[in-house]
Amino acid sequence: MDKLEIKGKWNELKGKLKAAYGELTDDDLKYEEGKDEELLGKIQQKTGKGRDELVKWIKSL
Repeated sequence: MDKLEIKGKWNELKGKLKAAYGELTDDDLKYEEGKDEELLGKIQQKTGKGRDELVKWIKSL
């Protein structure tokens, strides 16, 4: 799967993720350049969703 490109609209995506998954915190969703996989891992742990499912959902937003 291609690299998740979220940099440009991260604040919008972060709000939608927090609305959909209330257990996510600001620390869980702290975006750092080049650490997409680490961010996805944190989201996966909190939501129980698979990587591909999360990437597909995020890209659809």
